[in-house]
Amino acid sequence: QLQASGGGLVQAGGSLRLSCVASGRTFSIYGMGWFRQAPGKEREFVAAIRWNGGSTYYSDSVKGRFTVSRDNAKITVYLQMNSLKPEDTAVYYCAAGRLVVPSTSERGYDYWGQGTLVTVSS
Repeated sequence: QLQASGGGLVQAGGSLRLSCVASGRTFSIYGMGWFRQAPGKEREFVAAIRWNGGSTYYSDSVKGRFTVSRDNAKITVYLQMNSLKPEDTAVYYCAAGRLVVPSTSERGYDYWGQGTLVTVSS
């Protein structure tokens, strides 16, 4: 199971850190991804990290503002979001996948968390 948390209401330019805690499986060997879904839009890739944290991947829209990291001892993945914009408003989901190179597609993930809402006011 994956449990995402850390969402909330923040003003534009502010920061939030999302967490995703895994339990029940050996998620420390899984690639982890973050996706988001804004109202009326399809879910989109945000960021991903390899199982060992050796490589990270970002969408162009968040590159330079968001940072994905993981602590395998705590079986937790983080998404540090800085310089938030109103267009970052969405429900954010964490996901786990067995691909060696984490996918930017939803199809590359096998397990999903329940989502946490991030609202950025202008």
